Amino acid sequence: MSKPTVVRTRQELKGALRQLPGRLGLVMTMGALHEGHLSLIRESKKHADSVMVTVFVNPTQFAPGEDFDAYPRDLEADLEAVSRVGADLVFAPSAEEVYPHGDASVTIDPGPVAKVLEGETRPTHFAGVCLVVHKMFNITGADVAVFGQKDAQQLAIVRQMVRDLDMPIEIVSAPIVRAEDGLALSSRNSYLSADERTRALSLSKALRAGKDAASAGATSTEIKEAASSVLTDANVRIDYVELVDPVSFESIESGEGVLAIAAYVGSTRLIDNTILEVRGADAK
Repeated sequence: MSKPTVVRTRQELKGALRQLPGRLGLVMTMGALHEGHLSLIRESKKHADSVMVTVFVNPTQFAPGEDFDAYPRDLEADLEAVSRVGADLVFAPSAEEVYPHGDASVTIDPGPVAKVLEGETRPTHFAGVCLVVHKMFNITGADVAVFGQKDAQQLAIVRQMVRDLDMPIEIVSAPIVRAEDGLALSSRNSYLSADERTRALSLSKALRAGKDAASAGATSTEIKEAASSVLTDANVRIDYVELVDPVSFESIESGEGVLAIAAYVGSTRLIDNTILEVRGADAK
């Protein structure tokens, strides 16, 4: 088990990057690493000669009243986890290091995809994501970055930003990693009580119900109703259940789509999604 080099400043990062050979892969995290994050590192190793991981709880993607202060932080445990999968470098900066001049005066408008679903519930979130992702791409000079399909809307927005701004980096997606019982891995799962964790299984069950309905030729409305009924029966509070295009995140009636769910289990808000094929009403 080789330990990665750990740096905390831009100056230290420059020196460390000079020591890394070949194509550089980047995995951006907010710490509290679990197997889902480690799968991104493993995927990055398939596309790059050297892999670096950022551990940074980014304040700009949290709105007032969200869980920025409570978000789990354990750098020592994160470094131990990263060592197990062979990352070469960890950049764990402070907020002052990433934003040395305070709040950014120049920001990024993430576009129409950021105004629906997660963007409707968290209207400032994706602007903060785009800002920190753009900064990390510039600071690291990475050749390829890996993002998880669990944050499907974030993945779509980052890809659009890279395309629209002609950023010289390849974006690779990695599949959702789930616990044996189906729960999508998330750092926020640590907030759940035992009873809440059991009820949280309704999200993956709802997705399966929606996918089964789609396979049986259901319409988009019927697919969403099948998923919603599972969540309602589990006594979780639905934020949204939507079936959208995987690029534009506009609602669809047929074709390949993302069935996306957000729901509150107790006070914890969880998201999950699956890709499915909608035959549409004409196929019935």
